Amino acid sequence: MEEQLILPAILTPDRNQKRVALIAALLVPLPFIAIIPFGQIELPRVDSYIPVVDTVMLLTDSLAATLLFAQFSLVRSPSLLALASGFLLTAFLVVPHALTFPGAFAPGGLLGAGLQTTPWLNEFWFLGLPSAVIAYALLKPARPIPLGAVPFAMFATVVAVFVATCALVWLATDGVGLLPAIMSDPIRPRLSWHFLPIVALSAVAMALLWWRRYSSLDLWLLVVLEAWMLNALMFNKLVVRFSLFWYMGRVFSALAASIVLLFLLYETTMVYWRLALSHVMLERERNNKLMSLEAAAASISHELKQPLTAITVNSAAALKLLELAPPDLEEARAALRDVGSDGRRAGQVLDNLRVLYGNIARKYERFNINDAALKALAALRTDLKNHAVTADVELASELPLVTGHAGQLQEVITNLLHNAVEAMDAVKVDHRVLKVRTRLDGAKAVVVEVEDSGPGIDPKRLDNIFDAFVTTKPQGTGLGLAICRMIVERHGAQLSARSDGKEGALFRLRLPIESGRRDNAPAN
Repeated sequence: MEEQLILPAILTPDRNQKRVALIAALLVPLPFIAIIPFGQIELPRVDSYIPVVDTVMLLTDSLAATLLFAQFSLVRSPSLLALASGFLLTAFLVVPHALTFPGAFAPGGLLGAGLQTTPWLNEFWFLGLPSAVIAYALLKPARPIPLGAVPFAMFATVVAVFVATCALVWLATDGVGLLPAIMSDPIRPRLSWHFLPIVALSAVAMALLWWRRYSSLDLWLLVVLEAWMLNALMFNKLVVRFSLFWYMGRVFSALAASIVLLFLLYETTMVYWRLALSHVMLERERNNKLMSLEAAAASISHELKQPLTAITVNSAAALKLLELAPPDLEEARAALRDVGSDGRRAGQVLDNLRVLYGNIARKYERFNINDAALKALAALRTDLKNHAVTADVELASELPLVTGHAGQLQEVITNLLHNAVEAMDAVKVDHRVLKVRTRLDGAKAVVVEVEDSGPGIDPKRLDNIFDAFVTTKPQGTGLGLAICRMIVERHGAQLSARSDGKEGALFRLRLPIESGRRDNAPAN
């Protein structure tokens, strides 16, 4: 059940959580110590105090119990069920405690309360949490409750806690004669040892919990029990009602009980935040994968479109030449040779794309960039003819060899040439000139320049023209230049563009003579 690993009730504490819990444990005694010199000061009686504080504790304890029941429904651990029942018991008990407190709703209290009813309900309330923690610690090794029995277990627990609450209320009202008297009058206590069972039970609960502490919840329960024991020790020992000790004792009890609630709320919020973040990241990864697939499909379509178009055109030309009377066999043979060349080029395109996108070793070699430029021009011979473009080729002689994937770099030059040819469709036929130049750039690089005489590119768009899905052509995919840049960057080379937006565009490919890449370098 891997999903349990992220539930707050069983989260393994990290170093930071341990540090925070330790700091809290060291700070808990300070307010108790600080109030000792002033604790016996008697303050004015406020009859609404108990109903207000008990209402706060009702909310905090019932919310904590609800969250623990929710955790139990997923983990199905009997220990969590026992702990939830303890918080539910304290939540139930504060209701009769408020109703029976003298002066809160009636001079002598409701529910047939007597002088000893409220102090004994307070005693039961203090005993409830450490008793539940003891059961929680002892039941940790128990097997999970079967999934089908979870609803019944929760229902039976709520009913049992309600019955236990009713029994304790009866014992504190009609059966109070069976219990020793805690109060001597409505203000002053008489039983000096009634706090000892609370302290002893809290100490036992802390010892068991320390012995079997596994989760962050265990750490914060230890902090709660520390405050619980200090409260019982200092505020329940001969404390006069309506003194500063008495007023602050109930406040500290409410704050101590709310620690677990705050922990559960914080950890639950953090868990849901992490889940939401994970969901967003998964969605982003999914969208990126879809975009990658879309880009791969579009790039395959883009790269194959040129040779397939050339195959179609040359095949149609060959058929027409053979249908002539007499047939022009020599031209037909030339057209069919072009078909074969374009077919091989299509296969080379697929191989290049596999190397580009897949985890396939790149076969780097030393080759002459002039040969790659001439092969690219030869592959686009049909395009040059169909678009009535004149090629002006200036290739520097005796260029040093460059290192790289010859097929991929030739494909880059082919893309640049093809884009230049299409860009000149918007100008007059006699102005369509494609300039291809190679030259040496210092002693460490060679440069290939492709310049067209088209309308140019808006200078504002030059910064993102190599980004994926950015295109200047109405029917373009926006992937050709992005693929070119990817190939060029993997070779440690540079690809740049320049245009004034009026008279053509110049693309410059700068290739290092020694790329620094090893042959057969694995693809990333």
